[in-house]
Amino acid sequence: MIAFVSGPVAALAPDSAVVEVGGIGIAVQCSPNTLSGLRMGQQAKLATSLVVREDSLTLYGFTDDDERQVFELLQTASGVGPRLAQAMLAVHTPDALRRAVSTGDEKALIAVPGIGKKGAQKLLLDLKDRLGEPLGPGGPAIGKAVTTGWRDQLHAALIGLGYATREADEAVSAVAPQAEAAEGTPQIGQLLRAALQTLNRAR
Repeated sequence: MIAFVSGPVAALAPDSAVVEVGGIGIAVQCSPNTLSGLRMGQQAKLATSLVVREDSLTLYGFTDDDERQVFELLQTASGVGPRLAQAMLAVHTPDALRRAVSTGDEKALIAVPGIGKKGAQKLLLDLKDRLGEPLGPGGPAIGKAVTTGWRDQLHAALIGLGYATREADEAVSAVAPQAEAAEGTPQIGQLLRAALQTLNRAR
């Protein structure tokens, strides 16, 4: 198994990055939070999980080993594949997911695109004894700071999660006041969660 990749970032896309390793470009599927911490040309080290299918080999990348471990544990639940597991980590940090499962918070899971009420209830049962307790203190998790272009990054993240362009446009507009009122640079993790909440309310 490929445990991690390390090298300069050669390319960035809305849902992936290419890291140059020994002269070879390794494509890695990443969540918006992970991508927000990467910069073209700068060194990066990503914990990785290789998903093997009959017709494909896909490498998923994470900011640390804990996020990778939760990604793999999520897939032990019935009906959860790598795409849904990645979507769950795009909306919630590993600790936020642990907290949601340990407290039976259906709403937190329903905030993830592709998970309805029944699916959330089933996941809470399946994951109850698998994720463990939160590692850090309670409270909302904060994503990495975004120095530039938060609108474009947020829009691309929502499109990557399967929302239509119109829905993504509306969600970005809805959270713009929050982003502009923030001290310093907006936090992509917080904005993504707020945008998903507005989309869920609109459904």
